[in-house]
Amino acid sequence: MSTTDFDTERLADWLARVVPEFEGPLSIERFAGGQSNPTYRLITPTRDYVLRKKPPGKLLKGAHAVEREARIMGALQGTGVPVPEIHAVCEDDAIIGTGFFVMDLVKGRIFWDATFPDVPDADRPAYFDAMNETIARLHDIDYAAIGLSDFGKKGQYLERQIALWTRQYLSDEAAGRDPAMDELIAWLPENIPVGERTTITHGDFRCDNMIFHPTEPRILAVLDWELSTLGNPFADFAYHAMMYRMPPDIVAGLDDADLAALNIPSEEDYVASYCRRVGIPEIPSWEYYIAFNLFRLAAIFHGIKGRVIRGNASSPEAEARVANLPRLIGLAHDVMMRCR
Repeated sequence: MSTTDFDTERLADWLARVVPEFEGPLSIERFAGGQSNPTYRLITPTRDYVLRKKPPGKLLKGAHAVEREARIMGALQGTGVPVPEIHAVCEDDAIIGTGFFVMDLVKGRIFWDATFPDVPDADRPAYFDAMNETIARLHDIDYAAIGLSDFGKKGQYLERQIALWTRQYLSDEAAGRDPAMDELIAWLPENIPVGERTTITHGDFRCDNMIFHPTEPRILAVLDWELSTLGNPFADFAYHAMMYRMPPDIVAGLDDADLAALNIPSEEDYVASYCRRVGIPEIPSWEYYIAFNLFRLAAIFHGIKGRVIRGNASSPEAEARVANLPRLIGLAHDVMMRCR
């Protein structure tokens, strides 16, 4: 059985050559989600794996870097940041049409709703604390010691990120322009906070990019490392904490949720917990980091819009993302105006 448009037999032959424990026959099912890089379950009689690949079609330079995902997950083995084991990486398009990697299938729970609705009220703080502890641990890792000194550039992360997403936005002519987005592009580089640290950054640290233990408030695996690099940990944490400002129908968010009734820590308390863990009194210019991350997410959604128009969007949810793009740009613009 296969729910793919690539050659299952050719993939099985390749896996038999490079993955020592692999034994066919092989069947394949596609996972829901995976906006950027299509993701599949590889089913065999003895064990299951996960395959993550680049989408088909013409891709923007530097986008969909599955080889970077595989590299950082391999480097993080044994650091205390939970990641799946990587079994193989293939950059030969001849096997299934694009580059891909194969990793362990980690079984557990994924929460697509940031209110953790299936969790008892009394346990909810522990789930938030697990996320908070994991991202703080990531930002505390000595990246040079695990072989990632060349995983990104040191310093000027915000400058580079704003320039990158501005280029992506401007180069995707099919997706069009937005006046509020153009204002953000002008304002953000002129107001970058002074001083920064350099750490490993995940780039998309959300509850739905984690696999939790089936019954415990414990993270078994952090997924979707495509946007990871060496960067500013405050920007990375602000992207995660942006869930407090995010409408739940755009991405997993807590906007308008009754946090007290749900027994979910407030944004202020959540930020304070992170600061205690990384040994700082506060994150200066917090609202700027929120504005930057809303802009960055809007630029990503803008890229999804371009892929929908070009016909190579990898997920059926892509059109919903596109429909929410104006709201997301509006949120970013509102925070910018408050910062002013």
